[in-house]
Amino acid sequence: MSNATLSPLPSVDRDVAGRLRDALLGASFTADGLLDLLGAPAYAALARSETVPALRATRGDTPLETLVRLFLLQQPVPRARVADVLPVDACLGSGWLVGVFGDEVAATVDVRPYGGADGEDWFIVSDLGCAVGGAGGIGSRNEEVVLGVGGASTTLAGITVRTPVAAALDLGTGSGIQALHAAQHATRVTATDLNPRALHITALTLALSGAPEADLRQGSLFEPLRQDETFDLIVSNPPFVISPGARLTYRDGGMGGDDLCRSLVQGAGERLNPGGFAQFLANWQHVEGEDWQDRLRSWVPRGCDAWIVQREVQDVTQYAELWLRDAGDHRSDPAEYQARYDAWLEEFEARKVRAVGFGWITLRRTDSDEPSITVEEWPHPVEQPLGDTVREHFRRLDHLREHDDAALLAAHYRLAAEVVQEQVGLPGAEDPEHVVLRQNRGMRRATKVDTIGAGFAGVCDGTLSAGRILDAIAQLMGEDPVLLRDRTPAQIRLLVEQGFLEPAQ
Repeated sequence: MSNATLSPLPSVDRDVAGRLRDALLGASFTADGLLDLLGAPAYAALARSETVPALRATRGDTPLETLVRLFLLQQPVPRARVADVLPVDACLGSGWLVGVFGDEVAATVDVRPYGGADGEDWFIVSDLGCAVGGAGGIGSRNEEVVLGVGGASTTLAGITVRTPVAAALDLGTGSGIQALHAAQHATRVTATDLNPRALHITALTLALSGAPEADLRQGSLFEPLRQDETFDLIVSNPPFVISPGARLTYRDGGMGGDDLCRSLVQGAGERLNPGGFAQFLANWQHVEGEDWQDRLRSWVPRGCDAWIVQREVQDVTQYAELWLRDAGDHRSDPAEYQARYDAWLEEFEARKVRAVGFGWITLRRTDSDEPSITVEEWPHPVEQPLGDTVREHFRRLDHLREHDDAALLAAHYRLAAEVVQEQVGLPGAEDPEHVVLRQNRGMRRATKVDTIGAGFAGVCDGTLSAGRILDAIAQLMGEDPVLLRDRTPAQIRLLVEQGFLEPAQ
């Protein structure tokens, strides 16, 4: 594909899209079907935009091999072979296919099978050669290019709270993956993007996946919305890259530094209905002389609780190299590459940026006078999907906010599922040096507790109040129960906040 020209897009004809979908499913052109055909190594390579293993695995002429070569590998295929699988005339007429080289046809867009959370067979549309992007470089440097599903997209989809809502908003929809997920549990979905090509591709993704239509609007951030519009869920995988200039619409926001992410977070509060969630991926600057956590706390709008998780930090050289490769600049003239690299470092130096953080930001509108803002670094493995974990995190915050120490001791708790206890100490020692509680689900946290904390957690099954359990422990250990009740609530609060204990009622 030319760096300057993108292929014309198919028309959004839901009748043709439905016929095409039926044909794709009939040939097992699904995530599971691809895995069976290609095998795990070739399937994984395809997710990295490496096509050679898949080319070798599709040298036959079965219907599924034909579709893989056509839509995933973007290879011309004889029209007669395609006609055995697809409604070829309708696909040519609506623009999904185009005639090339006499009797051959080629795809105008990448169509990639994608499995929904509940086993749905969906299809994500993107520009040719741009289904994944990433370290291998995208297939086009046209500023309007639209990528498909990458790691960031699936991360956001996995952390999003999935409860039935009336209205959901997908800001910067791109290929439409977040809007597609939202359509499964939202009565109404609004999707916005600065790039009109992205809105068209989102409509194709929804139509080909058999999902309801979304309200598609062109514009930046919240600009396309009416003044009085509010939502129960807002999601965004925005153009968060901190770069010297806006070259690529899908990733470069066109604002200085991390201002786009800040503006997005600060503007979300007034667009949320009470109890609503806003969930974003973001990059943020680590500025010399500033605490990065304080920087992010300042972004949180009034009336909102927040949970901000930094998943990764890169120094400015690593960060610049990542996104230069993303744009394919590493394959350009060496002098041009060096000049672009230097421009990134010059921009960071001018802003006194030493590193860039990447992570998740979740807001929930509570209108509380005492909002809870948690900012933490958690680079460790987690268990996706995390949507339920996120929802329960905020439910526990509500519980803690509503319970003073006396109410906390009167409440009942149960140990969360799949929490194990580890004792750490020298072999043969009579007592452990310390005890660790470890989660095997969700965030997979670990926390040190003393013997009383470990004993308390182990007894929590929802039947006795926290105070009654502490009284029993005091009697067993010969401690003053009043003193134990006085000093333990802080430890209980920590165990509840981090999800080791759950309110039983």
